[in-house]
Amino acid sequence: MTKAELYKKACMLPLLPGVYIIRDKSDTIIYIGKAKRLRIRVSQYFREGVPHDNKVSQMIAHAYAFDVIVCQSEFEALVLEASQIKAHTPKYNILLKDDKGYSYIKVTKEEWPRLSFTLQKEEDGAEYIGPYTSSFAARQMAETAMDAFLLPRCNKRFPQDCGKGRPCLNAHIGKCMAVCSGKISCENYNQAVKSAVHLIRYGKKDILKTLHERMMEASDRLEFETAALLRDQINAITKVTAGQKVVVDPDVEMDVVALAGTPNSVCAAVLRFREGRLTDKREFLFHDTADIAAAREEFLPRYYLDDEQIPKVIAVDELPPDSDALQQALTEKRGSEVQLYVPQRGDKAHLIEMAHTNAVERLARESGRYAREEKLLDELAQVLGLSKPPRTIESYDISNWGDGSSVCGMVVFRDGKPYKTGYRKFKMQTVPGTDDYASLAETVSRRAAAYERVHELAAHGRASEDYFGEKPDLLLMDGGKGQVSAAKAALAGTKLADVPLFGMVKDDHHRTRAIVDSDGREIAINMNRGTFTFITAIQDETHRFANAYRKQQMKKKSYASALTEVPGVGPKTAKALMNQFKSVAAVREASTAALENTPGVGPLLAQTIYEYFHT
Repeated sequence: MTKAELYKKACMLPLLPGVYIIRDKSDTIIYIGKAKRLRIRVSQYFREGVPHDNKVSQMIAHAYAFDVIVCQSEFEALVLEASQIKAHTPKYNILLKDDKGYSYIKVTKEEWPRLSFTLQKEEDGAEYIGPYTSSFAARQMAETAMDAFLLPRCNKRFPQDCGKGRPCLNAHIGKCMAVCSGKISCENYNQAVKSAVHLIRYGKKDILKTLHERMMEASDRLEFETAALLRDQINAITKVTAGQKVVVDPDVEMDVVALAGTPNSVCAAVLRFREGRLTDKREFLFHDTADIAAAREEFLPRYYLDDEQIPKVIAVDELPPDSDALQQALTEKRGSEVQLYVPQRGDKAHLIEMAHTNAVERLARESGRYAREEKLLDELAQVLGLSKPPRTIESYDISNWGDGSSVCGMVVFRDGKPYKTGYRKFKMQTVPGTDDYASLAETVSRRAAAYERVHELAAHGRASEDYFGEKPDLLLMDGGKGQVSAAKAALAGTKLADVPLFGMVKDDHHRTRAIVDSDGREIAINMNRGTFTFITAIQDETHRFANAYRKQQMKKKSYASALTEVPGVGPKTAKALMNQFKSVAAVREASTAALENTPGVGPLLAQTIYEYFHT
């Protein structure tokens, strides 16, 4: 349908609340919105002469049809919109992805468990508390818990190292219970770790009372060492928490939200206060828009109705148009009343200013970063003799292991930053043994074939969002002349044959030394600091990604080989068991009934597997 036809159709909509769904030519949903009056809201998109920002203009340009769902109230429309966006994740709705990774607090499962901060969750049987969006908050929480309960930070093994050598400085200054002295029982140590976990999960509320009761009980039993340890823990908690500044009422759970904008983007900053203290900060960037009010209207329900913990109080810089409906939806989801309001004065008004300052600062940093990245890509284009800055760069590295197997990792950098959506892993299908040249040739051939396949589907009206449908501006191979020649030959005659192709050459110390072009000529880059650093970062990331994939495959293979030792279990069944239980340890602990739920495992084989691990 044309824009005029869409406008005519929109003018026939009722003046009732509801949800509208916009689709493109391929019938893909590209935007979902809500409206108090459907006719007015939808017709604005297609009426001639109405100005729109970049994001909306792009959406309208791809719009081909729309549907509406009429609702009984604005509240019903808001809830339906949130559920539909979550189900379909349309391209032009805001995506609530900040640039933070997730952090955890790890508690090992052993006789003398250890507590620590970690950035990755592994399948090692340990307990992981989290995830936390703020690594700072997670690290601080772990440190506070260890300080409060005098837990060790050293690498000593318990009880093996107990009584060996003198306690460290932390023990002498009262920051460690000195397990290594051999004077701390395993029971008391485990109780301290348990209490530390309780402090992390629930805060200090009730913990001091519990510790005081346990101290008095130990004293009554004449267990003076235990009582002294509990006394030290009480003092440590009091000391640690005393230094944490209370900024709001300790009994109030509160989020503070403010937005700021530039001509090209909007940032939403969320400050989270729990037990009176700032525990986390999150920032969300929305590009190609300058409409702060529209971003706020879409952001608040998306953030809080999409599996986010809802606090009792949400202070915002400005109420959205649907604030009453939003407040009702938040209250229903939380199960108790939620206060959504704009502070006018006092401490909470200052916190709004604080959130706004964080949003402004983030936009300033982002603008500066983009400027630096533009300069960097311009310099790279000059060094390599490219006609334009390479917006999208793909880099490939082959990783081998001892049995002759090979894999390839492909990483993507877009606008100077890693674009992990585009990362891909390749397991060799046609190359026997270890042959880097042939492995690279197979990989780039498959990449080119995927690109051509996506474009063939698009030509028949079957558009795809697959990254392989995009054409890169630059291809980089980890290696020298041989790798580049192999890739060049493999791409000849494909639709990627015209993409500039280079190799990244390393020195004897595995550091980037130079770039080699498709004719085998080396280009020195060490005189261009920006280019050198950027290429090194790409090469390191590609090497890391390829090696991680190789280790993953080796781990799977070792798991599978451990299971194939069981009578009656072949590679196919071993794979099914790993898919079902995720680890050999879980298979070992599984009951026969649980084993029978695995595809391909009957009662007799389930009994055989169980007896193998329990006999």
